[in-house]
Amino acid sequence: MVVKVYGPAYASPKRVLLCLVEKQIEFETVPVDLIAGENHNPEFLKLQPFGSLPVIQDGDYTLFESRAIIRYYAEKYKSQGTDLLGKTLEDQGLVNQWLEIEAHNYHPPLLNLVLHIMFSPHFGIVRNEQVIKESEEKLAKVLDIYEDRLSKSKYLAGDFFSLADLSHIPFTNYLVGPVGKGYMIKERKHVSAWWDDISSRPSWLKVLEICK
Repeated sequence: MVVKVYGPAYASPKRVLLCLVEKQIEFETVPVDLIAGENHNPEFLKLQPFGSLPVIQDGDYTLFESRAIIRYYAEKYKSQGTDLLGKTLEDQGLVNQWLEIEAHNYHPPLLNLVLHIMFSPHFGIVRNEQVIKESEEKLAKVLDIYEDRLSKSKYLAGDFFSLADLSHIPFTNYLVGPVGKGYMIKERKHVSAWWDDISSRPSWLKVLEICK
């Protein structure tokens, strides 16, 4: 059964696509236009009652929330493709720790930058320079902690690429691209080396090609 992924144009669904490519799982994509409000259509709300992306359908199984989805497939197909969870329980603990850090410390200020710089004409968002300034300051403090961590290990959870690293890729791609704040990555030696590594993975290049 081919996995169906909704909304491939956006960063959170790309997190799912990236995991599926790493795990060598077949999928197809279904466009959803957030700006046109297609995520609030009754048919979509039957799949995702909160109207957000991504959603997957895998046979008769439906799941939403990107980090829940990638954890599900990393566990279900642990022995297939790239092992994204680590070999030991301790590895898995660190992977989950850094996934939580990404979700609760890294992502919120980055999302504010994305919304206020990239999407401010849409979704009723008015660009707020103070929010942009404060969000950059918060993200810089998180990246300083990452710099220290990545001075001690190649990847966030250790010396292996995992969900913890993967989960950062789509939104960080916004940061260094259309958000225009790539210097936040480049001015930190170890963070920069980490980003160069994970953003050049064949899986991510394939996702970018698929979502052109």
